[in-house]
Amino acid sequence: MDKIVRILAVDDHEMIVLGYKYTLEGTEFENFKVVVNTAPSYEKGKAEIESSANRIPYDIILLDISMFPDSAKEERSGEDLGLLAKEISPTSKIVFLSSFSDSYRINHMLKVVNPDGYMVKSEVDERTLQEMVKTVLDQPPYYTAAALQAIRRKMANEDQIDERDKKILYQLSIGTKTKDISSIVAAASTTVENRKRHLKVIFGVENGNDFALIEEARKRGFI
Repeated sequence: MDKIVRILAVDDHEMIVLGYKYTLEGTEFENFKVVVNTAPSYEKGKAEIESSANRIPYDIILLDISMFPDSAKEERSGEDLGLLAKEISPTSKIVFLSSFSDSYRINHMLKVVNPDGYMVKSEVDERTLQEMVKTVLDQPPYYTAAALQAIRRKMANEDQIDERDKKILYQLSIGTKTKDISSIVAAASTTVENRKRHLKVIFGVENGNDFALIEEARKRGFI
């Protein structure tokens, strides 16, 4: 009898997790068969991870990043579920499948959770799902092309700016005002302005505005 590989797919768009289920359960893998359980919300995903940890841990847990609890309007992150799974189900492989393809978000997730894979949803299809399962089981990690590109861009520019600079760039990219950035990064507004000027010099846009800085930072993989 073929080995059973148990997968949990968590995403608050139910059609997405059902797509993962039908694709993977309909695939004939060599030496094993896949069974996919789905959790179409943050709360149900959390409950299933906690329950399975006390029974038979999942082999692979697939997580979206942005989800909303059933009874609340505030967003909760798949990052929270990833960290929970790492703690209570350490044998499970964690893979993020997200629409986020920006370097900042991907590399933050890799640093904080250290998952076994990251897939950008626009690149997810039958082939990449199948490759992900085989790779994560045998020799993780697995990254789709856009995720791998973001990782490589960050590595190429790693020594140029520090974590505070990266936070400033990210906040600028989402439209946060300088006076509000100062409280987020725990620095005076004058310090934030000085760092912005320094970043413009590093990126070769010293005569440009914040938009030019953001665009260059994005090209270099910091956002």
